Amino acid sequence: MSNKVAVLVAGSWGTALASVLAANHPNVIIWSRNSEQVQEINEKHMNSRYLPDADLPPNLKATTDMEEAVSGAGAVLIVAPSKAMREVARSFKAYWHKDMLCIHATKGFETETMKRMSTVISEELGCKEGDLVVLSGPSHAEEVVRRCPTTVVVASLNQKAAAAAQDLFMNADFRVYTNRDMLGVELAGALKNIIALGAGMSDGLGYGDNAKAALLTRGLAEMTRIGVEMGANPLTFSGLAGIGDLVVTATSRHSRNWRAGSMLGQGTKLDEVLGSMGMVVEGIRTTKAVHTISEKYGVQMPIAAQLYQVLFEDKDPKVAVEALMGRDPKTEMESMKLETWEQWHS
Repeated sequence: MSNKVAVLVAGSWGTALASVLAANHPNVIIWSRNSEQVQEINEKHMNSRYLPDADLPPNLKATTDMEEAVSGAGAVLIVAPSKAMREVARSFKAYWHKDMLCIHATKGFETETMKRMSTVISEELGCKEGDLVVLSGPSHAEEVVRRCPTTVVVASLNQKAAAAAQDLFMNADFRVYTNRDMLGVELAGALKNIIALGAGMSDGLGYGDNAKAALLTRGLAEMTRIGVEMGANPLTFSGLAGIGDLVVTATSRHSRNWRAGSMLGQGTKLDEVLGSMGMVVEGIRTTKAVHTISEKYGVQMPIAAQLYQVLFEDKDPKVAVEALMGRDPKTEMESMKLETWEQWHS
């Protein structure tokens, strides 16, 4: 495999992961449509729009030319926002070949089709979805770029591809595990953003730690319930992509989803929240997608359902919490289709 690594695109997460790769490999290039951003990365070793306090490795280069970025690369990492993933993958297709290791690190769904990012990429490239690799886990870009100790998971149905991705990223500051449950890792990474929005909203309402702990616990149950119904391994939701990423996204001020939820809890309208963020809040799009997915699979997701009403039906956040607290009594341990594990393991 060629030692050249390409990263598409230069948002906060793509830039942070590019900095990890540049610490491991001499030839790393990141692609962006923004010529000013490219010039800043090349000349000042900064990406001030997304990571204003970070110094980037001097060997990390940037370009606006897709062909220059990916031509001759042994591995390509795609970190486009979910709404732009199909367009970016379509542009990449002209230069893709089957020997390239293709990894994505985007946590969300294509809202129009309810498809996961690996499905979108495989459709555009014309490759097997199971040969792609998903990178996920508890990892704020602001900490990764500062080389704070971070642990993530890479998942693929192709064992060699997963191992190659692990080797590509692994270093003293960035530990990488592998997982065969590509579906579960991808679902967990997307679904936890919904619960992080809810956690921020709870904090914005001033409801304290008891409420947030309950929200995270019951939110994890919702994530696992829909994941198992869709064919994922339930144990994945207890790992880095599940509870690990949920905790970090739902409790940190680095989290865009938490911040957006907090603003909603304080009474800010959704349009104002989005206008003030300056970056994509994947949990909002994911909430819309999961509303449709949960109805399709007939799975109850009360937290996600109430968040959908707050986001898209102008429901008062306090009324949404009252609706959750006033639900009929339940047992804690919902039945899970644990035979999914046997199917996954076979």
